[in-house]
Amino acid sequence: MIRTIWTRPLFALSRIFRKGLYTTTPVSFPESHGLLPTLQSPITHKPHFFNAVSTDDGKQLPTYRIIDGVGNVIEGAELPDLDEQLARRIYRNMVLLPIMDNLLYNIQRQGKISFYMTAYGEEATIVGTAAALLPNDEVLGQYRELGVLLWRGWGIDAAMAQCFGNEQDKSGKGRQMPVHWGSPEHHFHTISSPLATQIPQAAGVAYALRRDPTRRGKNCAAVYFGEGAASEGDFHAGMLFASVISSPTLFIARNNGFAISTPSSEQYFGDGIAARGAGYGIDTIRVDGNDVLAVLSATRDARRRCVESGRGVLLEAMTYRVGHHSTSDDSFAYRARQEVEDRKRIDNPIARYRLFLQNHGWWSDAEEDELKESLKKDVMRAFKHAEGLKRHELKEVFSDVYGGEEPLNLKEQREELTRLLKKYGTVWEPWKAEMKKFKDNGESLLGRTE
Repeated sequence: MIRTIWTRPLFALSRIFRKGLYTTTPVSFPESHGLLPTLQSPITHKPHFFNAVSTDDGKQLPTYRIIDGVGNVIEGAELPDLDEQLARRIYRNMVLLPIMDNLLYNIQRQGKISFYMTAYGEEATIVGTAAALLPNDEVLGQYRELGVLLWRGWGIDAAMAQCFGNEQDKSGKGRQMPVHWGSPEHHFHTISSPLATQIPQAAGVAYALRRDPTRRGKNCAAVYFGEGAASEGDFHAGMLFASVISSPTLFIARNNGFAISTPSSEQYFGDGIAARGAGYGIDTIRVDGNDVLAVLSATRDARRRCVESGRGVLLEAMTYRVGHHSTSDDSFAYRARQEVEDRKRIDNPIARYRLFLQNHGWWSDAEEDELKESLKKDVMRAFKHAEGLKRHELKEVFSDVYGGEEPLNLKEQREELTRLLKKYGTVWEPWKAEMKKFKDNGESLLGRTE
């Protein structure tokens, strides 16, 4: 998938397009024919077709990398600004993700939660980008971005509460599916299921930031999505908005190879998602998404360009989805098990970064064992705590739905539910059992209209 590796970030695609190098073969345009008015496009007397963004040597777009598969800095690469404390914090968060994924995936199989999606294999992309953003940059995720919230201090308990939908769930008070994270306090907009809707929304959020004198030139809106979501019309709407109207939107494409069961080879014919950036005239970079240091460096630079220019920037992270798409999917129905095992062995982002830390004397085998044991205890404690809590009060199902005065339709729905609870809530066993799961056994709702 990744054929060309560059050791320095390349954000030249928009300039390549403007200079007339958007072509498959070198072409010279005689100046005598002049330029097309308004576009300043060279006029040529010969037809010339193009089908992809080309680099100077005519190969595929380069991929930025800093450390190789065994944790060594590749020749010519420059490390990002990184001290031991930050380096260890990045690693801790990367290790935490699969530990949480293991437990939550397994308890879904036991019927304790209804749904889950893992981030296996994409830890470097998620944590590396999170570490490069400011804590108050707005984030709009797709669904695998739990690591961004954890990086910002949301906590394991908050994640467990959301998955169980219990009384401590502040994301949606138990009204959302698991993995639909959200926290206004941490500038993380609540995830919704429809694919790619967050992309044009992010461009709008970024436009609002540009209009706010207190945040203009200081913050951006970062939006995450997969290469499959980039096939939706909302992707193009968001890109067009951020480039033409100008809004500091950082588009982060997680190209993990699969849109559920559809491989990327069937998603597009061009050179990935990065090739599309030039068409919208925005700075673009492709990065090795399994190299957390390259992701950190590229995202920092991308964010800086985004904020300084006030326009969109596209970052494509090339990674691989090791896990199934979700608990509703069996990926071995459409890809070979050996393929997955090979990728886990050859290009594990956590193992690669651990080797880098060990090479620099910043990590040891003893610390590895201690960290994993500690994180497993933390995750298990949070799980047991969340499992034992009840849901929010039943009346909360109607709160925070609309702003301002409560509309008539919501009042009618509350009255109808109250009537049904009075009729069946104390006599029909399924309803009696369900009522006991709420913090107030449904009494707050019943008492509201009595």
